[in-house]
Amino acid sequence: MDIRACLFDVFGTVVDWRTSVSREVGAFAQAKGIKGIDAVEFATEWRKLYQPSMDEVRTGRRPFTILDVLHRESLMKLIGRYGIAGLGDADIDHLNRAWHRLDPWPDVVEGLTRLKKKFIIAPCSNGNIALMVNMAKRAGLPWDCILGAETARAYKPMPEAYLASCRQLGLAPKNVLMVAAHNNDLKAAKGQGLATAFVARPKEHGAGQATDLRPDTSCVDLAAKDFIDLARELGA
Repeated sequence: MDIRACLFDVFGTVVDWRTSVSREVGAFAQAKGIKGIDAVEFATEWRKLYQPSMDEVRTGRRPFTILDVLHRESLMKLIGRYGIAGLGDADIDHLNRAWHRLDPWPDVVEGLTRLKKKFIIAPCSNGNIALMVNMAKRAGLPWDCILGAETARAYKPMPEAYLASCRQLGLAPKNVLMVAAHNNDLKAAKGQGLATAFVARPKEHGAGQATDLRPDTSCVDLAAKDFIDLARELGA
């Protein structure tokens, strides 16, 4: 492989969204005196609305809408479902930005720092630019630039999400490595000619996770145990 840039899925691959959002929900509920909310359950239910909200854009039923807006709409549904009352717009906006405050997995910053010395590194995420920038500043993610859904105006796994990122770097897909903990993401990237690398995150969905524990060899070119191992395998 002649790799010149590495693109990364972010939610689940780079950051531990489940633990981080649960922490944010729990702290918010405590600060606002909201009783009877299971923070992990709330975070999981919020995430379940992620794909359906993007499907509205993917199918053309609504124009491209950034993830911050979709997340907020999903949050409003949950606030209604859980019967939470008395929140103002500022409260809702703060909780919605929980997705801007996600913690990276322990190997990520070191691994990205090593990879950056040899390759262009950037997210190829469904997260919008502000979300990705704020997350990176807080977590110390050393991206060279921000790519993905908002710059492509398309949500993964739509082909344009991957192809636009390659074009914006001035690189052919074969010279770009898509890194993810999700085989379906890598299958879609592989279908557009990108090289692929799988990094397992067996705790993304908690102790009972049963998906994406191993790479799908039909679409994965390289498998690594974490980002540090990936950097080592790529000679960085």
